[in-house]
Amino acid sequence: MKTMPDNSVDLILTDPPYNIAKYSTGNIYLPGREALNNDIAKWDEVEFNPQELVYDFKRILKKDGNIFAFTSYNLIGKWHEAFDKEFDTFQFFVWHKTNPVPKIFKNGFLNSCEMIVCMWNKGHRWNFSNQREMHNFFESPICMSPERLQNPKHPTQKPVKLLKHLISIASNEGDIVFDPFMGTGSTGVAALQLGRKFGGCEIDSVYFEAAQNRLELCHG
Repeated sequence: MKTMPDNSVDLILTDPPYNIAKYSTGNIYLPGREALNNDIAKWDEVEFNPQELVYDFKRILKKDGNIFAFTSYNLIGKWHEAFDKEFDTFQFFVWHKTNPVPKIFKNGFLNSCEMIVCMWNKGHRWNFSNQREMHNFFESPICMSPERLQNPKHPTQKPVKLLKHLISIASNEGDIVFDPFMGTGSTGVAALQLGRKFGGCEIDSVYFEAAQNRLELCHG
C-alpha cells in the first residue's frame, strides 16, 4: 500500500483481523459436526491497530471516496478513535447473518451480527434511489459451499452478495476498489462482477494464490 500513488482509489473495502483470539475459550465441540474453532488463526493473534492505517488510507483515497472496514466489538472504539477526527462522517453498518453458528448450550446470544465501520467526506460517491435502501443493515447468510473455499479454507471468508451490496452503494462502474487485507479475494470477485477495477494485498502466500486464481476466473 505504501507504494501506491496518492488519490488513486475510489473505495477501500476490507476485512482486517478482529483480534478476538485473545478472548477465546477454546474449541467448542458440537455433536455430529466439526468442532468450532474459537482460536480463528495465528494471524488474528498479531496485534492490529487501526491508527497505523490512517495516513495511507487518507493518502491513497480520492477526495470523494469511501472506506468500509469489517470489525468487531472489541476494536470498534479503536477505529472510532483513529478515524472519526479524520473524516466528516464516521458511521457503522450491520451485517445480520441469517444462519449464524448455533449455540447448542443456550448460554448466550448467537453471534449473528458483524459491524462494518464507514468513513467519508462531504461530496462522496453514494448510490441510493430511495429511503428504503438506506438502512445501515443488510441480511444474508454466511459464506457457504460452494462459494466457500475448502482448500485453502479461510475462517472469515465473506459472502460476495454482501460485498456487492456495499460496493454498489459506495462506488460507480469503472471505479477502483482496494482491499489491503484481501484474503482469498472475495472483495475482488464482487468488484469485478460489478464492472469495477480491483487492487488488493495479502501477506499470506496461500491465500494470495487462491485470490489470484479466483480473480483470473472472473476475467475469463
